[in-house]
Amino acid sequence: MPGLKEIRKKIGAVKSTRQITKAMKMVAAAKFRRSQGRMFELRPYADKMASVLADLSGSVDKEHPLLQVRPRKKVEVLVFTGDRGLCGAFNTNIMKAATRLIKELSAEGVDVTVSTVGKKGTDLFRRRKANMRMSWTGLSGKITYANAQEIAQNLINNYVNETYDEVVIVYNQFKSPMVQKVTTAKLLPIAELTAEGAESDNSAEKSQAATEFEPSEQAVFETLLPKNIEIQIYRALLESQASEEAARMAAMENATRNAEDLISQLTLQYNKARQAAITKELIDIVGGVEASK
Repeated sequence: MPGLKEIRKKIGAVKSTRQITKAMKMVAAAKFRRSQGRMFELRPYADKMASVLADLSGSVDKEHPLLQVRPRKKVEVLVFTGDRGLCGAFNTNIMKAATRLIKELSAEGVDVTVSTVGKKGTDLFRRRKANMRMSWTGLSGKITYANAQEIAQNLINNYVNETYDEVVIVYNQFKSPMVQKVTTAKLLPIAELTAEGAESDNSAEKSQAATEFEPSEQAVFETLLPKNIEIQIYRALLESQASEEAARMAAMENATRNAEDLISQLTLQYNKARQAAITKELIDIVGGVEASK
């Protein structure tokens, strides 16, 4: 059985760990509230833009380069992970889904390139000698719309230049603080223009008079298409950020709870060991007294 001094050291170490995990949980909770607020503010805007594009798609010429479907010979997989760990299975689930997708595409004879957002995904795919094209790191906690514009512009330029024929994104979609869903979605080409909230429009809204577009429907449509890609990237960034902080908050809460359980077990072990030591000393004293009679 470990000595009293060793058990006291273990209790002190676990208490220090509990303080760290408790502080990390509080920091993650504050970051989560901010990222969740930004994500909820963007969702209606993104849905409305998709709705406008869906309405325009029936009355314009669809000759835009971002709408052109080519034979799928080369596919770009864009993976959204975090820059840091200590967030449970957040990064692991994303990387498993991305790895599975890459294997499936490769089995079909497709040439796959990988781009990553986040240090964890970048490190993994470099270790696995994947065909890495681009990586963006250091965005966690400080995502801006300019980041989404940079990523979107890079993807659009390479798609138009036929570096690849399709772009697929893999990210964690935020459902609730306890649930994050790994989502795979085709970003390019823009094959279907539908809005998530389109079916919820009531009959009064559908019967409104036709909206007038300036300078023209075609011009608005062609301007919004690349902007829609930027919004989708920005949405994926914010969804991923909120999911990461929610996962980290839950992981740190579990770690704090486990530390408290371990402290209780070690304290009980310490008390038993101390009681055993006291009992042994009493037996030695009584034995010595009896021997001196």
